[in-house]
Amino acid sequence: MNIIAIDIGNTNIGIGLFLEDKEQFVKSIPGSSRAKLTSCLKSVWAKIPVAESSKEKKHDGVIVVSSVKPAWTRLIQQIVKNELGDKIYVIGKDVPLPMSLWVDEPDKVGTDRVVSAAAAYDVVEDAVVVADFGTAVTIDLVDGKGIFLGGVICPGFEISAKALKENTAQLPKTKITRPKEPYGKNTIEAINCGLYYSALGTLQEVIRRYAETMGKWPQTIITGAAAKVIKDDCEFIDSWVPNLVVKGIVLAYKKYIEEKAKSI
Repeated sequence: MNIIAIDIGNTNIGIGLFLEDKEQFVKSIPGSSRAKLTSCLKSVWAKIPVAESSKEKKHDGVIVVSSVKPAWTRLIQQIVKNELGDKIYVIGKDVPLPMSLWVDEPDKVGTDRVVSAAAAYDVVEDAVVVADFGTAVTIDLVDGKGIFLGGVICPGFEISAKALKENTAQLPKTKITRPKEPYGKNTIEAINCGLYYSALGTLQEVIRRYAETMGKWPQTIITGAAAKVIKDDCEFIDSWVPNLVVKGIVLAYKKYIEEKAKSI
């Protein structure tokens, strides 16, 4: 199965190519750049082989999207239609969610959270926590039966750093990195330490409370663009998996096709 999996986030768009179920690569493109998105999609689409049985020389592949930003979903839809002559399949609309949700408003949970949770559970096959460090930070819990129970949402590093700058008179905007010392010798270092260790502390505390509720410490996976910054100080984390949402998109579509085949 050949799939282009697209993860539309709040800042960037991840585009992954899977040929015969094998991951080839995942690229991250700024969602604000139509030209770069168009170029990337055309390049990736060209790698999808043409179906042997197709007289119209259609490509033997599908484009599946998980999105938290409707405007960018429409943008991708337009590019795919106009430049590639094809259509997209949207998770939660054209493709069902890959797992059950036990929450108050299932239709309002970001599909990125659900597909990454499903991808994690597919490997762990037990209770699992998925922490995604992106523009926002989400820390979600799946129980031992594979049911999405919900989670927490926090501001990511970029949002937090921006809020400090915009709501104070003299604090500068700071790019968050792994601190050399647990305390800052200057204002920038102090902000860096504060936001960095706040993220670590939040993650550990949330997981601890999940564990108390479940009666055991669940396996934990971190993902997202900023996860690479903190992973080395997360001794309580089991795995760091880049591009987990993209992998979850592929899982969701394959599960949809399998269920569809069973119903025939």
